[in-house]
Amino acid sequence: MVALKVDELPSYTYQDYKWWGGDWELIDGIPYAMAPASVKKHQKLMIAISSHFFEKLKECKNCEILIEEDWKIDEKNVVRPDVSIVCNDSNPNFIAKTPKIIFEIVSPSTALKDENIKFRIYEQEGVKYYILVYPDTLIAKVYKNENFQYKKVGEFDMETYEFDIDECKVDISFDDVFKPFR
Repeated sequence: MVALKVDELPSYTYQDYKWWGGDWELIDGIPYAMAPASVKKHQKLMIAISSHFFEKLKECKNCEILIEEDWKIDEKNVVRPDVSIVCNDSNPNFIAKTPKIIFEIVSPSTALKDENIKFRIYEQEGVKYYILVYPDTLIAKVYKNENFQYKKVGEFDMETYEFDIDECKVDISFDDVFKPFR
């Protein structure tokens, strides 16, 4: 069997992507199958994080919290963050503007992509805050983007952190989010 080089692989676009069945992401024109349905803890953490921000952002009319929504970066890149906060995006079909905050709940099957591939994409696209949440240890690693480079703010399990997303200041109590899982 002959192995294909990356530049020999077929390249796909958003027009192809939107017709595919199942759950996919498109990175540099290469389709990535999403992991099988996540475990209950993963789903519950997404709900806890999004519920927390839903309450906090009620007064911020410019920003919205989204769960597993497609972010169309360009014709060859479409990703689906677990939880994102997007401001001033009027597109009804997908995220069209760079999210201010993205949370990815890291599982063994997504760790490589979340910690490396998506990390670099989000960094290069200017996502202001990227938070990797580890369900087994209930630790959240918070990164802040400064001049298109992520700087690690810290690892949080019980602390509160305030995000400054220009339009609104919003905080998260990791203790409140993680408490039901302890």
